[in-house]
Amino acid sequence: MLRKLVAAAAAVSLFGALTACGSGDSSGAADDTITMGFAQVGAESGWRTANTKSVQEAAERAGIELKFSDAQQKQENQIKAIRSFVQQRVDVIAFSPVVETGWDTVLLEAQRAGIPVILTDRSIDSDDTSLYETFLGSDFVEEGRKAGAWLVEESQGESSVNVVELEGTTGAAPAIDRHTGFAEAIAGSNIEIIASQTGDFTRSGGKQVMEAFLKAHDDIDVVYSHNDDMGLGAIEAIEAAGLTPGEDIKLITVDAVKDGMQALADGRINFIVECNPLLGDQLMELAKKVVAGEEVPERVVVEETTFTQEQAAEVLPDRKY
Repeated sequence: MLRKLVAAAAAVSLFGALTACGSGDSSGAADDTITMGFAQVGAESGWRTANTKSVQEAAERAGIELKFSDAQQKQENQIKAIRSFVQQRVDVIAFSPVVETGWDTVLLEAQRAGIPVILTDRSIDSDDTSLYETFLGSDFVEEGRKAGAWLVEESQGESSVNVVELEGTTGAAPAIDRHTGFAEAIAGSNIEIIASQTGDFTRSGGKQVMEAFLKAHDDIDVVYSHNDDMGLGAIEAIEAAGLTPGEDIKLITVDAVKDGMQALADGRINFIVECNPLLGDQLMELAKKVVAGEEVPERVVVEETTFTQEQAAEVLPDRKY
C-alpha cells in the first residue's frame, strides 16, 4: 500500500510539472516574443489601407508577432476573430471596432483569459471600461467641430447655406462623433443640414448617395463627407450632373489621404480635416507596456491638423498616405 501511495504521489508531481511547463504565457518561457491579435475593420478606404500597413510594418519593426484578421466591415467577423485570438492565447488583442455597441460579451471572455485589449482608431460604447486597457485614436467629435467651424467662417455674410451630409457606417464611432461635432459647430448659424445618409465610408457609397441627393435637392451648397473616399465618390456624381465640385458645390471631407489631398490641391475639395492613420508605432509601444503590466493612459489622442488648398499643395509631395 505504501509503495502504491508513493507511486501515485510521484505521478501527480510529474503531471504537475508537465502542465506547468505547458501553461502560462503563450510565448513560452524561452521566447519573449509578444504575439498580438489584430482585428481590422476591413479595407473600405484609402485611410484603412494606410492604417493596416502602418500596423503591420510597426509590428515587424518592434519584433511583435502579428496575427491579422480582416473583418470586411462585419461585426460578427470581428467577434469570431477575437474569440480565435483568445483560443490561441495571444499576449494582447487590438482591434478597431466596426460599430460602438455589442462588445461586452466577447471582451469579457478575453478578460477572463487574462488577455489585455487595446482599442485602436475607434472606441466602444460600454459601461465597463475595465474590458480594455486603453483607447488609441483620434478625437472624432473635434474633427467634426473643425469641419463645422471652417464652414461657419467661410459662410459669413451669406443668408443661408444648405449642407448634405455623407455619413460613415451606421453605428460606427467616427460617424456618430463627426456628425455630433459638426452639428455643435454650426448650431445657431445660417447653416442647415438638409439631408444626411450613410455612404458606408466607401467611394462607391458616396457616389450613389450623392446621386440621390442631387435628384432630390436642387439647392445644395455644401457636401460634408465623413471621409475622403465618400467625398471623392460625391465628386464623380457632381461632375456627372454637369456641375463643378469645389465651385458650384463646396466639399468638406475628413482623413487627408493622398487622393483626397490631391483633389483639395486641385480645388475639387475645399477643406480637409486630418485623421492620421499611422498609429502602428504608438500601438506597439502600448502593447509592450500592457503586456509588461505597466500602467498606460486610458485615452491616447493622436495629434492632427487641417488643410486648405494651398496647404495641401505644399505637403502633398511628401505625404506618406
